[in-house]
Amino acid sequence: MRVHVEGREVYCYTGTRPLDPARPTVVFLHGAANDHSVFALQTRYFAHHDRNVLAVDLPGHGRSAGAPLDSVEAIAEWVDRLLDSAGVGEATLVGHSLGSLAALEAAARRPSRISRVALLGPAFPMAVAEALLEAARADDHAALELITGWSHGPAAQLGGNPVPGMWMVGSAMRLMERLAPGVLYADLCACKSYRNGLSAARSVRCPALLILGARDLMAPPKAAQELIGALAEKRVMTLKDCGHAMMAEQPDAVLDALAAFL
Repeated sequence: MRVHVEGREVYCYTGTRPLDPARPTVVFLHGAANDHSVFALQTRYFAHHDRNVLAVDLPGHGRSAGAPLDSVEAIAEWVDRLLDSAGVGEATLVGHSLGSLAALEAAARRPSRISRVALLGPAFPMAVAEALLEAARADDHAALELITGWSHGPAAQLGGNPVPGMWMVGSAMRLMERLAPGVLYADLCACKSYRNGLSAARSVRCPALLILGARDLMAPPKAAQELIGALAEKRVMTLKDCGHAMMAEQPDAVLDALAAFL
């Protein structure tokens, strides 16, 4: 599905199902250097189980036009305009990494519009190593190598994809290699510069689900504890032996947690 937000085309994966106004809507927001495809299993499941699904490519990512948005706040406002363009009144937000911060901020800004929020691999503040930031600024392939290494737990580094013949780490690398120059750097800067996380969490009035990876090096579980404490109504799940790329490493566990939450 393609919609226009502020005159620019945006791609949204809907699980091959048309939007039905009678069904609740779930919006999926990917993280830095990714696109809608990282939620492949989860989005298809909900699309075939009585939900509208909008798994978006953020501006400048995947099939969506325009430049990448430069802050978490800008992404949150963009989500609100996306819902207007798609004709959606109320929605659940599911965000991963950078997308989790945007989902949190959007839920705080639009409490009457966001009914539930799921934060996958969140952290606040979301620190970015200087070596990674500098490599991303230079569009150095080393940035992708660092992210790939830090995003996958030890088991995933060795293989173990639930889909036979699929190389988890290689697939993640190829996805990022399709980025236009400057996109990764913009995403990382948005993560690092976000300062409103605790205030946003205190303002969220809808139920929240947080899914953490026990072996996550990009967003360690300890970096989410203040955020968890600031949320009024929350459910927390920690995936054992799982890194940051949880939708690929433990797709069934992520889906089960989301299905129970929704």
